[in-house]
Amino acid sequence: MKNPIKLVVLMFWFSTICVAESNILLTRVSLDQATKQIIRDSHKRVLGAHTEIIDGKEVHVIKVLTSDGRIQHYKIDAETGAVIS
Repeated sequence: MKNPIKLVVLMFWFSTICVAESNILLTRVSLDQATKQIIRDSHKRVLGAHTEIIDGKEVHVIKVLTSDGRIQHYKIDAETGAVIS
């Protein structure tokens, strides 16, 4: 090898990017997790769930049946798990 220092720096840089990417992926909330969160927090019956892009953000939309027979939609931010509406 002509310059092992460059190789070590390149390997370190690449590993840092990989760790950063894996941390981002670990914080993402799946549709299943979001649905379970709604069931746990609201105790309502889930009628359906899907993921869509709203204003450039991935959002889980969960359709539930309320105890008085109304249909309600919850929107969950797929990145943070926060209830949007």
